[in-house]
Amino acid sequence: MAESKVEHLLDSLHFPEDLRQLSQDKLEQVCADLRQYIIDVLSENPGHLGASLGTVELTVALHYVFNTPYDRIVWDVGHQAYGHKILTGRKNIFHTLRKFKGISGFPNPAESEYDAFIAGHASNSISAAMGMSVASALKKELDRHVIAVIGDGAMTGGLAFEGLNNASVNPNNLLIILNDNDMAIDHSVGGLSQYLVDITTSQAYNKMRYDVYRGLKKIKLINNDRRENILRLNNSLKALLTQQHNLFEGFSIRYFGPVDGHDVNYLVKVLNDIKDMQGPKLLHIKTKKGKGFKPAEESATEWHAPGKFNKETGRRIIVRKLDEPQLYQDVFGHTLVELAEKDERIVGVTPAMPSGCSMTYMMKAFPDRAFDVGIAEGHAVTFSAGLAKEGMMPFCNVYSSFMQRAYDMVIHDVALQKLHMVICLDRAGLVGEDGATHHGVFDLAYLRPIPNLVIASPLNELDLRNLMYTGYAAFDGPFVIRYPRGKGEMKDWRNEMQVLPIGKGKKLRDGDDIAILSIGPIGNEVIKAIEMVKEEGVSIAHYDMIYLKPLDEELLHEIGRKYNRIVTVENGVIKGGLGSAVLEFMADNGYTPHVKRIGVPDAFIEHGSIPELYQFCGMDAESIAKQLKKEN
Repeated sequence: MAESKVEHLLDSLHFPEDLRQLSQDKLEQVCADLRQYIIDVLSENPGHLGASLGTVELTVALHYVFNTPYDRIVWDVGHQAYGHKILTGRKNIFHTLRKFKGISGFPNPAESEYDAFIAGHASNSISAAMGMSVASALKKELDRHVIAVIGDGAMTGGLAFEGLNNASVNPNNLLIILNDNDMAIDHSVGGLSQYLVDITTSQAYNKMRYDVYRGLKKIKLINNDRRENILRLNNSLKALLTQQHNLFEGFSIRYFGPVDGHDVNYLVKVLNDIKDMQGPKLLHIKTKKGKGFKPAEESATEWHAPGKFNKETGRRIIVRKLDEPQLYQDVFGHTLVELAEKDERIVGVTPAMPSGCSMTYMMKAFPDRAFDVGIAEGHAVTFSAGLAKEGMMPFCNVYSSFMQRAYDMVIHDVALQKLHMVICLDRAGLVGEDGATHHGVFDLAYLRPIPNLVIASPLNELDLRNLMYTGYAAFDGPFVIRYPRGKGEMKDWRNEMQVLPIGKGKKLRDGDDIAILSIGPIGNEVIKAIEMVKEEGVSIAHYDMIYLKPLDEELLHEIGRKYNRIVTVENGVIKGGLGSAVLEFMADNGYTPHVKRIGVPDAFIEHGSIPELYQFCGMDAESIAKQLKKEN
């Protein structure tokens, strides 16, 4: 009987206003129901499990206390916002999460008015929420609350501290909630800490505090400039009493916490107490990733995005075929170790993605020569540049979409000084279910104009190994390698590494009618497409360019002289990438072929499986084959 009541309770909550109609004693039941629903759906429809289970109580408390969507909740990274999606009108379509034409895995204002800001890349919530808070004040919307929810991992990003610093010096009423589930910024010390939270968040205390401030200001013993010093003193006194320190002491931001992030009723009390306080505030809550699902609680990394799993036994359902090709990520990881064994100068650097990019192999083999610098891509690049400047040989591995955040560092700190380092862009091209915020489709276009860079992409695992060796052994400058997420093409991928001549491509197939130029693993779709049309009587040549920069001009002259029809294929935006480079070369050298470019169109591509997205963009073998028939 109780179980059916649980089901009915969540089923009756279509939007946050329905939640706010409930008596507070029902909130624990809502949390239990919501947590189970997330587990039920994600067990069959893979997504980011651990983070969202950890924020169930916070999500319920926020929507219960605040008048969303008028009040703005800015989530930092959508991994923690699944409960938010379910409570804001998307429960009945939650099963379409991260599926093609379904709902996004991240908050997106285009999807719902309850999604206050895009949240695919970490560390932007404080800055965005600060802007919203100031905008509300300028528009005289003084009753609007703005809340930034940021995790301890995202707090390692430089942008978070820029926003925090700005919030401390400019007038605003921003509420920052620090969801601390791993990095022990501060530890609760029991009763005294809880007592201080109760006192400092109480309305009576804060009314008295404000009255004293106003009285001192009236008799000119204090002014606005000195107010910041008092806030710092207030935080310091709390630190003295609790015998603990936190990194927010030096900011002119009122700090509350830490509090139990899984006590929904206490969260409601605290949020009600502090929501109308004037000035910026930070509430520090302690949560546990995977809360309520024991396997996820015990192994947060493994259950961050576990794929399908048995919700009863807690066993992950991993479908692997025997002797299938290795992941590109694992080829990178094992190859890096092989190189590091031969040269003690080699070091590995990654911004918070050691498991995802397989830097874990290097960390295990050479723990003193592998560095996870946190969610700080700009720092990862410049830190690597510093290592290179002093004679080390860094392999800096950053997801392609996240390298966008380190663009200036690549130009100013690396390319300008022509430092010898290898930049590995993992997850290059369309990445699948994570969607528009994570597709690594811009790197070829945004890196191509930068002087001193070599830019390359392997057709397969053997060439990935060869390019890693080439960047290490054959070029005394910055060498960029981009490769996709997922499996490669070969079961036997270990080879005796060799240098691939810089700026030289390969003719994979000769032909007389059409020349196809591809770069990277997308060339394997071209190989399949050529097989599909071989009975059509068209003679097709296929060139694997390998290098975008420098281009193989000798090969391009050969192509320009021989072919009137050229097709370029790349797993990246067609504006500015390989196709653009080929067009520029042909125009500059007086060749006038018809050039058809195939790649990612001038649009942000939604989420879906890789095969679905390839087809959507006309990059799969069948679509390429159709284009070849048109060109014939």
